[in-house]
Amino acid sequence: MSEPATVDTPLKKLVGDKTAKALASHLDLHTAGDLVYHFPRRYDERGEHTDIRSLDVGEQVTVLAQVQRTAVRPMRQRRGNLLEVTVGDGSGGLLTLTFFGNQAWRERELRPGRWGLFAGKVTEFRGKRQLNGPEYVLLGEGGEGEAAVNDEIEEFAGALIPVYPAAAAVPTWVIARCVRVVLDTFTPPEDPLPASVRAGRNLVDLGAALREIHRPSTKEALYRARRRLKWDEAFAVQLTLVQRKHRAADWPARPRPSRPGGLLDAFDARLPYELTAGQRDVGVEIAEDLAAPHPMHRLLQGEVGSGKTVVALRAMLQVVDAGGQAALLAPTEVLAAQHYRGMLDLLGPLGRAGELDSAEHATRVELVTGSLGAAARRRALAEVASGAAGIVLGTHALLYEGVDFADLGLVVVDEQHRFGVEQRDALRAKADQPPHTLVMTATPIPRTVAMTVYGDLEVSTLSQLPRGRSPIASHVVPAAEKPAFLDRAWRRLREEVAAGHQAYVVCPRIGDGPTSDEEPPPEDDNGRRPPLAVTEVAPLLAEGPLHGLRIGVLHGRLPADEKDAVMRSFAAGDLDVLVATTVIEVGVDVPNATVMIVLDADRFGVSQLHQLRGRVGRGSAAGLCLLVSEAAEGSSARERLDAVASTSDGFKLAELDLEQRREGDVLGATQSGHRSHLRLLSLRRDADLIRDARAEAITLIEDDPELTRNPALAASVAALVDEDRAEYLEKG
Repeated sequence: MSEPATVDTPLKKLVGDKTAKALASHLDLHTAGDLVYHFPRRYDERGEHTDIRSLDVGEQVTVLAQVQRTAVRPMRQRRGNLLEVTVGDGSGGLLTLTFFGNQAWRERELRPGRWGLFAGKVTEFRGKRQLNGPEYVLLGEGGEGEAAVNDEIEEFAGALIPVYPAAAAVPTWVIARCVRVVLDTFTPPEDPLPASVRAGRNLVDLGAALREIHRPSTKEALYRARRRLKWDEAFAVQLTLVQRKHRAADWPARPRPSRPGGLLDAFDARLPYELTAGQRDVGVEIAEDLAAPHPMHRLLQGEVGSGKTVVALRAMLQVVDAGGQAALLAPTEVLAAQHYRGMLDLLGPLGRAGELDSAEHATRVELVTGSLGAAARRRALAEVASGAAGIVLGTHALLYEGVDFADLGLVVVDEQHRFGVEQRDALRAKADQPPHTLVMTATPIPRTVAMTVYGDLEVSTLSQLPRGRSPIASHVVPAAEKPAFLDRAWRRLREEVAAGHQAYVVCPRIGDGPTSDEEPPPEDDNGRRPPLAVTEVAPLLAEGPLHGLRIGVLHGRLPADEKDAVMRSFAAGDLDVLVATTVIEVGVDVPNATVMIVLDADRFGVSQLHQLRGRVGRGSAAGLCLLVSEAAEGSSARERLDAVASTSDGFKLAELDLEQRREGDVLGATQSGHRSHLRLLSLRRDADLIRDARAEAITLIEDDPELTRNPALAASVAALVDEDRAEYLEKG
C-alpha cells in the first residue's frame, strides 16, 4: 500500500519525475498541497454547452464540445493534408480545429458525434474562430493517441468534469489525472477552523471540502466544498486585517488637536469658495483622528475633482498648528510639482513664512524631488530638518537618506496604489513616533474591496463634486468600422481649440527606446499591431489633422525639468494640444482643457479611462472625451468602452472594473513573487460571505488577539496570507 501523502509530500514521489517537472516549471506546483489547492476553474457537464460564441481571440481555452463534421484537403504551400474538424457546444456556437500533416488516424478518432475536451489558443481565420493543433481528450469510448487517458477521466464523462487552470504543456486532463493519484493517498491537514465557527456558519470540514472540489459527487456537495474553501480565504484575509487594526490601535502617537485662531482657521477664512458638505464632514472625521493618542489610519476616496487635496491640506495645517510637520508623497514629479503650485496658490501669504508679505502665523512649503539642483536641494533639506517647512511635498526622493524631519506628524500618500508598503514605511520611519497616515485615491473602491483590501483602515468617501465642475460627455469612436468618425474627432478637437480651449491626446505607449513601467509590451500575444506611441503619433498629427496647432509632448521618459516646462506651458495656454501617456492620469489640473482623445482606448483599464477622462471639464466649459478603438462591435473590449462612455459614475465603473479583472489582481497576487492560495474568493459575488467572515474575525481577535489559543488557525492564515501578501493588504 502506498505511503500516505501529506501537504508537504513532493509531487515527484506521487506522479513521477517527468510530470512533476512539468507541473513545477509550467504551473509552479511542487507538493501535494500545491496540487490539492490548485482548484478547478470551472466544471463542464456533457449536454450543457460551454458557449463557444463567447470565446475571445487570443484566449487560452478548454471547451467541452461535440464533433459535428470533418474535412480533409491538400495544403497549398507545402506537401501533406490539412484536417479540419468542426465542433459545436449545442448552443449554435461552432469552432474549427485544424491539424496539419497526414494524420488519418486522427480523422478516424474524431468522428462526428464524439464528445471531448479541446484545449488551445483561440485564433481567427477568415471570420471563423479556430484552435490550431489543439490538445484534446475524448470522452466515452476508448480511442487512440491522446484519447488513451480516457480510462482516467471516464468517471467524469457523465458527471461534472473539472477544468483546471492549465498550460499548453500541461493540459487540464493531465492535471485531473495527477489530482486523482494524489487524492487516492492524501491525508488532509488538521482542520484549523474552530469547531464553533464551523458549526455556527454551517461549514463542512476541510478534508471533505478538498476532496469534493476536485471530484464532486453532486452539485450540492460541490457548492458546500467551494463555500468552505472560500470561507477559509476570506477568513484568513479578515483575520490578518483585523489583527493589524487591533495592534495599530495600541500604538502611541502624538495627538495633533485643532488650535483655534491658527493657520487652519486663517486658511478657511481666505478660501475663495465654500467647502462641500462632504468635505466638511470628512474634515471633522480627520480632525478627531488627528487629536487622538493613537495614529490615524484613514483612506480618503473620492471622484476625480471631488476636492480631496483641499481636505488633505486642511489636515496638514491642523498638524502644523499643533507644532508638527506634514509630508505628502506623490507618485510623479509632474503631480508633486502641481500639488506644490496648487497649495502655494491656496495658501497665499500663509505659505510664505519668512518673506516680506507673509501672514503672522505662516509656514513654509517645500518641494523635494530627484531633479532638484544641489544648491536648491541643500536649502530645501535644511528647511525640512529645522522644522521651518511645515508642509513638505515630494516624490520617492522624500524617502532617501538625508531627508530628515524635525517632527513628522502626518504622512499623506496620494494615489496610494502607486506605492509599495516598504516605500510608505520608509517615510513613516522618519518620525520619532508612528505618524498619522492619510492615504488618498481617486479610483472609487467597491464596498467589498474596501472591506477586503483596506479592511485595516477607516474609510471616508467624498461623493459630491464642487460647484462649478462641468459635465463630461464620452463617446466611443470605432476607427476600424467608421474611419470617418475619427476624421470628425480631429475636426471636433480643432473646433475646441478655435474656441480658445485646449486638448489632450493620450497614447498607451511612449515609443522607441527602453520601456518604462507605464508602457505595455510593444506587441501582445495575439499578434496585434503594437499600441500607438506618443513619439510616433505627435509628428503625424502635427503634419496631418492637427497641422498648425501648437503641440507639446509629455511622457515619463522626459527629464524632470522638461516635463515641468511642458506642463507649465500647457497650463499657461502656450500649447493647444498635449500628446501624452498616462503620466497625466492623476492630479493634472488645467481648467481650460475641454477635450480628450484616447487612442487605442481598449488598451486601458476601466478605472484608468475614468481617471484620464477626469482631466477635462475642470472649468466652466463642458468636457468631451472620445475613446478611439479598433475593437470589433460585440467584443468584450468594445463592451467595456461602451460602459465607460455610458456613465460618469465612478462607483458603477469600479464595480465593472472588478467584474472584468482577475480577483488575484485585486488582492495583489501579482505583487509578490510567492504563490498564493487565494483562488476562489470573488469580491463581487461573495460580499455577504466576506462580511460574515469579518464579523467572526472581529469576535475571535477580540478574544484571542495573537491567535495563541488557535495555533492551527494561525498557521493556516500564515500559509494563505504570507508576509508579502499581508503587507500588500496593509498597504492602503
